[in-house]
Amino acid sequence: MPASATPRAVATAVLALALAACRGDTELAANQPAPAAAAPRIAVIPKGTTHVFWQAVASGARAAGETTGLDVAWKGPLQENDRAQQIQLVQQFVGDGVAGIALAPLDHQALAPAVASAKARKIPVVIFDSDLDGTPGVDFASFIATDNKKGGDNAGKRLAELLGGKGRVVMLRYQVGSASTEAREAGFLAAARAAGLEVLVDNRYAGATVGDAKNAALNLADQLRQAQGVFCSNESATAGMLQALEQLGLLGTVRFVGFDSSPPLVAALRSGGIDALVVQDPRKMGELSVRALADLIAGKPVAAVIDTGAVLATKANMDEPAVQRLLQ
Repeated sequence: MPASATPRAVATAVLALALAACRGDTELAANQPAPAAAAPRIAVIPKGTTHVFWQAVASGARAAGETTGLDVAWKGPLQENDRAQQIQLVQQFVGDGVAGIALAPLDHQALAPAVASAKARKIPVVIFDSDLDGTPGVDFASFIATDNKKGGDNAGKRLAELLGGKGRVVMLRYQVGSASTEAREAGFLAAARAAGLEVLVDNRYAGATVGDAKNAALNLADQLRQAQGVFCSNESATAGMLQALEQLGLLGTVRFVGFDSSPPLVAALRSGGIDALVVQDPRKMGELSVRALADLIAGKPVAAVIDTGAVLATKANMDEPAVQRLLQ
């Protein structure tokens, strides 16, 4: 600028430069993509995290999170009998204001108030795997699970077939308050007794871990030696019973029907130590639970009850593709 320029001219030039800069910044900002909105965060709360079953649920839930654009927080109790911690987790996620919750309740009664608090905050809740007191579609959005009573019924009928409709059997329950396994146990007992089997034991509980289940089964050594058949209603109880029967020298001599799968259980099915396993589709369960939450968050309706299916796996059919997929 020439030295002879007036102060007024200098001020005018500076203002023009500033306005040009502002226009340039505005044009640059207009050409930039808008920042991506944060993905809605949901919580998936299983009964536990160590069993193979829950690891498969997690795999399905995370895969569905990727395809639906949801941020999936996966967190469960350290012990699969810690109702207090599971209640605390639900309360924590409600306090965090998550967009939705999928819950496999450890206790059908104890978790109901926590779910009610989520509903009061307008947080949609999907119950999966194990039922909760209340009405699906009313007290919570949806119930996504195996038809557990039917699964137990199939187990009872299969054990009766293996025993020719006569003989004594032992049933090892899972734990008090677990609606899914209680339904399986009820289905098994009804079918077994209707088929003519005598139930020697129906009131003992395996507990939350394989070690607990093994000890519970060993405490039934006398009854197991009198029995011709055994039924267990979940993965850890079946695995603990498998170890106990082996220790007692009864593996392969007592007909054995279990529930769920894991590498040791599948190996025993192939070798004949286990005669049949009722296997669920945990990956599908996790996937459908997250997809249901995605629909609810988007304001879309979901079915009040969704059956994820189960099959009876035996040595004869375990290599068929549809069955093999569920045993992996």
